[in-house]
Amino acid sequence: MKIADREKGELPVSHLAAVGPSEALARSGQDRLAGEEPVRGAIRSERRKALLRQRREELGLSQEDVAGRLGISVRAYGNWERGLVKEWNDRKLLALAQALEMSERQRFWLFRVLVDRDPPQSWRPSEESRLPADPVQRDYLRDYAALMESVPYPSFLVDRRWDVALTNSAFDQLFQTVRPHPTALPDDNFLRFVLFHPDAAAVLEDHEPSWCVPLLARFAAALAADPEDEGLQSIRQDIAHDPFMEAAYRYGVPHWLAAHGPEAARDDGAVLAVRHPDPRRGVTRCRVLAESGPLLDDMGLTRVTFVLSAPQGAAGIPPGALAAVRPGPQLRAVPPLAD
Repeated sequence: MKIADREKGELPVSHLAAVGPSEALARSGQDRLAGEEPVRGAIRSERRKALLRQRREELGLSQEDVAGRLGISVRAYGNWERGLVKEWNDRKLLALAQALEMSERQRFWLFRVLVDRDPPQSWRPSEESRLPADPVQRDYLRDYAALMESVPYPSFLVDRRWDVALTNSAFDQLFQTVRPHPTALPDDNFLRFVLFHPDAAAVLEDHEPSWCVPLLARFAAALAADPEDEGLQSIRQDIAHDPFMEAAYRYGVPHWLAAHGPEAARDDGAVLAVRHPDPRRGVTRCRVLAESGPLLDDMGLTRVTFVLSAPQGAAGIPPGALAAVRPGPQLRAVPPLAD
């Protein structure tokens, strides 16, 4: 079960409605907007390139692989990835989304980023495509989804790359206010969500030291165990492109492990906190339970459940025990240079 589609709308533009701009201000505004247009175009071009490249690398595919899936030359696909396309049409975009195994939300953002509109209404994704090909595994996951849905706590199935296979309604509710993002949605890849989504700190309390750094420590261990995995390598490259996450990875993780010990990097048993969208809950204590079984192991999946208890200040988390989300890109878990 995926997060429900969110309403789409334009952000309000601030303006002085009652007074109106002077002629000089209007002229300066026109000059400023004219000067900003090439900048916006350059930013959009870079987003286009990054969207296709990152998704291809997440799948561990080469340009030759994707070109083969599309039935075009490698040179032609290379031009697609560089944005050198005369015209994007629905046929090209839907074929590209299929070749890159994109989810419904990723297809939405593919259209939004490349052509600034929604996918055609005639297209509907198939939930069956999310299930494995093996009929025994498919049947097991259908029953497992029913089990997860019966649990009142946020719960999801995740693989070793943190790609999310299944979520329940409680998980969807916890992250219902998260805005769309091309690569870092909580029900697509949970690690990317924690590290890169701008809304992560609004849901994951004490986001940087309690969520980012421990997850980076687990990621470092996974990458060390399988350094050739192209999906993990893709995440590592994205970390390297983010100066704050790179600082946390290179300096914060070793400092945190030295202070807390390697056992603290385990998923199972960690006590954290989330900020629930239900105002009756607010900041809520969260015990992370990670579990698997023979069939889930065969599929490379782990079930993660956030057991939510009393809201902060009621019986669970003492007031002030968790730092409030602070504005600005400051990683507090990274020690100062004096350390």
